Amino acid sequence: MTATTGRPTRSEPATASFADTVRVLGLAVAPIVAQGVIARRRRVVALAGKLDTDGRGVRELQRIRERYGPGPVRLRIPLRPVALVLDPADVRRVLTGTPGPFTPRNREKRGALGRFQRHGVLVSRNEERTPRRRVVEEVLDGGHPVHRNADALVRAAREEATALVAQARGRGGFDSDDFMTAWWRVVRRVVLGDPARDDHALTDDLTVLRHSANWSGLGRRHRRRSERLRRRLQRYVDEAAPGSLAELLAAQPDGIADPVGQIPQWLFAFDPAGAVALRALALLVAHPDELAAVRAELAGRDLDAPQDLPRLRAAVLESARLWPTTPLVLRDTTEPTTWAGETLPAHTAMVVPAWFLHRDDQVRADADRFHPEQWLDGSAQADWSLLPFSAGPAACPGRELVLLVASTVLATLLDAGDVTAAAGVPDGGPGLPRGLDPYALQFRLHDTTQRSAR
Repeated sequence: MTATTGRPTRSEPATASFADTVRVLGLAVAPIVAQGVIARRRRVVALAGKLDTDGRGVRELQRIRERYGPGPVRLRIPLRPVALVLDPADVRRVLTGTPGPFTPRNREKRGALGRFQRHGVLVSRNEERTPRRRVVEEVLDGGHPVHRNADALVRAAREEATALVAQARGRGGFDSDDFMTAWWRVVRRVVLGDPARDDHALTDDLTVLRHSANWSGLGRRHRRRSERLRRRLQRYVDEAAPGSLAELLAAQPDGIADPVGQIPQWLFAFDPAGAVALRALALLVAHPDELAAVRAELAGRDLDAPQDLPRLRAAVLESARLWPTTPLVLRDTTEPTTWAGETLPAHTAMVVPAWFLHRDDQVRADADRFHPEQWLDGSAQADWSLLPFSAGPAACPGRELVLLVASTVLATLLDAGDVTAAAGVPDGGPGLPRGLDPYALQFRLHDTTQRSAR
């Protein structure tokens, strides 16, 4: 079954009226920014879900496309050329045209990420980006479903998930705070090694910096905190624990690549990945048939052995498709670009509204339903409207590592017993909410022996 229902006819760039620009900013962009693009604001995320702001944003961009065509659609913003990219063919052009003429080093992104990762790949100039990207891909083992350090990484994920299971059995279940505490322990062990397991102060420093980064160039800089974070990360690399990403980083040459300077992005990216894993668990609990298929995939496997778990990976990818962690993918043009005879000037911000493309029910038959099969049959990979980990030369190099860690954690939880909904889990109908608050999710855990006895 195809996931698409039809594509609007492509057209040359049009310019939205001032009134429509205000509507787009107010109904589509502002609610996403308010939720926190670098660090989520829990109360705002909960309020946005109740008000269905993501759904309203989808409807507004559908109206804009109907009025102006699929674009790109220029917005009337003083002193800052901005264009919405609403057509998958244009998305492909923008994302494959990296680093030029569409650079990921977007102005607003530099203002935000520069608060805690001044030398990160995404905010690096072209001459710096190549060596830094090479280091990142080498350490993260980009493109490989099973990382070369998978024995240690899977062990960390299994041990922390097993500890969560033990805690949940004593309490009868677990909530999002329990899950995220375990998740952060996994992340610190994976990235920095076992000695960092309980270094909450390090990730607390990063969280403060990320919340400041939500304000892009307007936020407080926290220089002392940033310097302290850098020193702590350097220490973990200097004393690299076996099997960690820090161990692999320690073997990389320093200099322009600045290996230690890449770590904040990895820790930052792993945080929303935890929310993706939580929502994936909620989706499986809400869809018994798919949960049964996942259990069948796990049956008889030695989960202590690193391995690819396709159905769980598909559930995680579908979670990221339904509720993307990067709802707005940003690029800036480095030179004038031509679209159907019309020219957009250099330094135009190209805004790809991923959450809209993923949930556009005028185009996608699966806009609001759980459809993991598309990640198993290859159709999603060929669809440029699906960007759970971005795409093109600047796609997330940690995609496979995140999927490995998330699927291992979920496999451990599901293998331990029956996981059922306690609160916050949507029903399994076709109308999944456009916003799902991961912090409201709660689950019950019943022993496997209890499941087999029922």
